[in-house]
Amino acid sequence: MVKTFIVGFDGTDACQRAVDFAVACAKHQSAELHLVHVLEWSPYKFMSSEEMRERHERKKQEVASAEKFIEPIVAKMRKDGVQITSEVQHGNPTEIICAIAKSKPDSQIFVGRKGASKLTKLLVGSVGMSLIQSSPVPVTIVP
Repeated sequence: MVKTFIVGFDGTDACQRAVDFAVACAKHQSAELHLVHVLEWSPYKFMSSEEMRERHERKKQEVASAEKFIEPIVAKMRKDGVQITSEVQHGNPTEIICAIAKSKPDSQIFVGRKGASKLTKLLVGSVGMSLIQSSPVPVTIVP
């Protein structure tokens, strides 16, 4: 039985649909929700010490901003009786979500499908497709 539903969340309508579906599933199965917001962050190898300090400060500011963005969402869900945890990380969304799933083997991943055109709708999206290919647990793509 699934104990944790991991939901990739970036604030888009597609991700909100994934959250809503995961909440319904979690309530039905008495599972916990784990909301994950990943800030994409590419590593730079050649930087001066001043550039590194500036980059580190910018990274801290982005994490703080993302946490402030997620806090009211998590608080509302808790008020509605949802067992929920959350985290904000920097890096590659697929790698981070898969690492979280590996640490929670009785889990399932939920992500929203993005796109408006017919061609885009046929595609799951880069993060969704990557998760399908590399996830250690089941992945649900919510339209």
